[in-house]
Amino acid sequence: MSFLRVYFAFAAAYLLSYLFRTVNAVISPELTRELDLHPGALGLLTSTYFIAFGLMQIPLGMLLDRYGPRRVEPVLLVIAASGAFAFAAASTLPGLVVARALIGLGVASCLMAPMKAIALWYPVDRQSSLAGWMMVAGGLGAILATAPLEMALRVASWREIFVALAATTLVAAAWIGWRVPDIARPTQATGFAAQWRGVEHVFMHPRFWWIAPLGGFGMGSFMAIQGLWSIQWLIEVDGLTRAAAAEVLLVMSVIILAGYVCLGIFAIPLARAGVHARHLFVVGWTIHVGALAAIVIHVPGIALWWVLYGLGAGVNVLAFTVLNEGFPKEIAARANTAVNLTMFVGSFATQWGIGIAIDAAARAWGYDTAHGLQLAFACILAINVAVYGWFIRGWRRHANVARALVAAGALR
Repeated sequence: MSFLRVYFAFAAAYLLSYLFRTVNAVISPELTRELDLHPGALGLLTSTYFIAFGLMQIPLGMLLDRYGPRRVEPVLLVIAASGAFAFAAASTLPGLVVARALIGLGVASCLMAPMKAIALWYPVDRQSSLAGWMMVAGGLGAILATAPLEMALRVASWREIFVALAATTLVAAAWIGWRVPDIARPTQATGFAAQWRGVEHVFMHPRFWWIAPLGGFGMGSFMAIQGLWSIQWLIEVDGLTRAAAAEVLLVMSVIILAGYVCLGIFAIPLARAGVHARHLFVVGWTIHVGALAAIVIHVPGIALWWVLYGLGAGVNVLAFTVLNEGFPKEIAARANTAVNLTMFVGSFATQWGIGIAIDAAARAWGYDTAHGLQLAFACILAINVAVYGWFIRGWRRHANVARALVAAGALR
């Protein structure tokens, strides 16, 4: 099947999901001013997206493996659109939290659905490349949620922007239903018990626990920071204006997008040359952790380190490819959603946790927001170093497992 047949429909939905994920970073001053939110409340509001998204992952994997992307994703996108309409209309913190949760639940399939399609319909040596092209759409969404969104807020309110996002999400749902074909009926039993055994197999597999800590907390903390606290850090710690901070994130998003394009173009020839997804994965996280360290200790060159911080995290999509090297394609969605669950639980915990840490530091030691952020980011760096070390420690064992599976013909 031609990838272009389904790409743009999937890409439109994933772009919107990324925009929903990061929009609060730019509108946070308006939300804080209008609703009188303290950092902990702002962190809870924004991170609700992640916990709802994460809680949907296991049932989503079962649904995608059984019914396929065409039948699952449009239904969830309608829920996301309803949440966006509700967010635009809400005037209290509880109302906004519920609406944000509906958005997170509704866009939960926007990457997992195309990843299921890629694992099912395309050979292994093309999957990293196709995943890279999917991430291009996410990169575009991240770009739109920076300086372009900041400029849009000069002519429209955040409520009007959410109404427009809701309407566009309904269009994306219809597009997927029109363009994406159904999957073939599974040849094995697909009852709940049989599907749950596949979930258990994933969570009990040592390969999952090799990848999950780095993919979960590494990417989870990045999404939490990119989606809310990056703007706060650049304003409070680095002293930038909101417009200048948005421009830094715009540059970071453009470079991430360029990285995804390069992944789409070069992943196949690199694989043929012996540079596989797991090699790119570890190089990316090496860059990511090093750049975060430079941000935390204030090495000169603000924009450079934020760009490298985002560029390194751009390899996150390869977590699914590396993981799937150890699982048959029939349970690809359950494997993908399992590791995606760890990413979004990590995002929820980090995004809310940073706000709690700022409030706690203010009460205990009289820290202002800038010093509270510095303390929280230092803790995040320490955990990133720990999970990166865990991944490196398991490299030899699990890289050998991948080669053994290929030799045995277990990969399809």
